[in-house]
Formats: sequence, C-alpha cells, structure tokens
Amino acid sequence: MLEGFERYPLTFGPTYIEKLEKLSAHLGGKVELYAKREDCNSGLAYGGNKLRKLEYIIPDAIASNADTLVSIGGVQSNHTRMVAAVAAKIGMKCRLVQESWVPHEDAVYDRVGNIMLSRIMGADVQLVDEGFDIGIRHSWEEAIEDVKAKGGKPYAIPAGASVHKFGGLGYVGFAEEVRAQEKELGFAFDYIVVCTVTGSTHAGMLVGFAKDDRQRRVIGIDASFTPAQTKAQVLEIAQNTAKLVKLGKDLVEDDVVLIEDYAYPVYGVPSEETKDAIRLCARLEGMITDPVYEGKSMQGMIDLVQKGYFPEGSKVLYAHLGGAPALNGYGYAFRNG
Repeated sequence: MLEGFERYPLTFGPTYIEKLEKLSAHLGGKVELYAKREDCNSGLAYGGNKLRKLEYIIPDAIASNADTLVSIGGVQSNHTRMVAAVAAKIGMKCRLVQESWVPHEDAVYDRVGNIMLSRIMGADVQLVDEGFDIGIRHSWEEAIEDVKAKGGKPYAIPAGASVHKFGGLGYVGFAEEVRAQEKELGFAFDYIVVCTVTGSTHAGMLVGFAKDDRQRRVIGIDASFTPAQTKAQVLEIAQNTAKLVKLGKDLVEDDVVLIEDYAYPVYGVPSEETKDAIRLCARLEGMITDPVYEGKSMQGMIDLVQKGYFPEGSKVLYAHLGGAPALNGYGYAFRNG
C-alpha cells in the first residue's frame, strides 16, 4: 500500500516480535502475549514509534527546502525528542514548543529525560505554560511564525506527527510488516493492543489491518483522558490515510475500538495500577514501559486478560511504542523501584 510514497530510512528495519512467556504464564497461560519492540527500532535517541511516522514525513520536509523542523508536545514528549534527533541527523535546525500538559511532582521534571535529550541534540526548546490538548495549538503556530520572522524556513510537524497529511503512513507499514512476520511465525495475531493519544499510530494500524479485515482487532487503550476527542481524531486520520493509500473500503466509527478505562487520573500521571503494571512487566520480562503511554496500555492489556476480554487461546500482540526516557521525570514515583 505504500509503494507510491517516498520513505527516508531512520529505523533499523523490521522490529523484533518476542513472546512474553513469563507474563503470559503469570496471567494464567490462557492467552499468549507477544510484544513488537518499536522501542528498539533505531539508534536515534532511543527510537520509538514516532520514527515510523517521520520516515514518511521527512522527504516532504526536505523537498520543501525547509531549514527548521518545528514541533510541539508536553515537557516529556517522546515525539519532540525524536523530531530533535531527526533534525540533527538530516542537518536541519529544530524548534520545539514544550507545553505543561502534565501536573508533575518532580522538581527536575523539565530538566531530565526527553527534554534533556532534545537540548543535548541542539533543539531550541521553549517552555509554555499551557494545558493538555491533542488539537492544533496556538503556541506552535506562533513558533512557526517566529521562525519565519527571523528568516528561517520552518517545516511544521504537529503533536505526535498525527494530523500531518502523511502522519498515518508509518503504521500502515507496521501492519504490512506484521503480516510478513506472521507468515514466518506460522500464525496470525488475533488482537493488536496499542496505546492511543494523538491518534495516528492507531489510525495507521486500522488502515493497514483493514486490508485483511482485522481493523476491529486493533484494541486502542486510551491514555489521553479525552477519549471522545481522541476517538474522533483516530477516525479522521484513518479515513484520510485510507484515501491516500487507496485502501478501497470505507472506515467507520465502529472500526475504532478505544477502551477508556485506564487513562486516569489525567494525561501523563500514572495511577497506582499503572505503576504496578510497569513493575510487573519489568520484573517478569525486563521490559521497561513508561508512566505516560506504555505503562497505561500495559495496565490495560493485563486487566483485559484477567477479565477474559480475549478468548482462551488468543495470540495478542502488544505494540511497544517506546517512551522509557520519560521515566527520568518520575523519579519520585519510582524512588523505591
């Protein structure tokens, strides 16, 4: 589906799928859990899911003759870290708006983890005291205009690269990659679990797995705590991406499966249950998940298994999207492990 789109390679290649043997056994052994390790997909600043998206966006940025990538996220945004890394890799400047999306408790929250890495990589980081929203942000638009006013040529990348016209393509590619790996494994996954916030990772998967009518087997775990807005954005991105890749079938609201039970108390703040899921996964599998995204989707997957959401014998693929550097901003929460 992606043959007609230029891709700028930023990742190592197909990401590894591993069986989570101990976690599966701990949860009763009735469901087989696997993880696709998007968190280990590149040598660029710890990698993660945003790189799949950026591989299809960067050719357009280069063709535009831009000299500055301009993006936005929260203080501990994985996305802005990856934009900073890619800008360094391709020789562009980088302007990042970091909004106060999370009511954090650590005194060093804005000096460690993702934002520290972005600064190390040379990004021009601007802290803005504005709350969380997955929509287009005024502070980002102002940054774009400021780059222009100073003689630069900005290329605008929205939060999570999600509502960019090519934002969904990377995870169409993820689905195609999984299909190829399934042939090697000798079985197909019954469900794919993914964390959902700005929406294009989930949306791209919907389009990619719709090719073999599995779009409703993509189980989104909301971490935005604004699920109505998130679900609408996933559908819009999926529909736009489907047209772009000429999917040949319509995607409707019921194709977006979004479970809303695990995003509490607010975006970016882990519940005690999220912390427990992070510890359990780490202690059984040595696999590190973060408090903002993957910890919540891991919590969701664990709880769904325990509740019998997945029929006995199901093979479930957990999409590990990365994000571990953000843990550094939550040192107090994990001070005792």
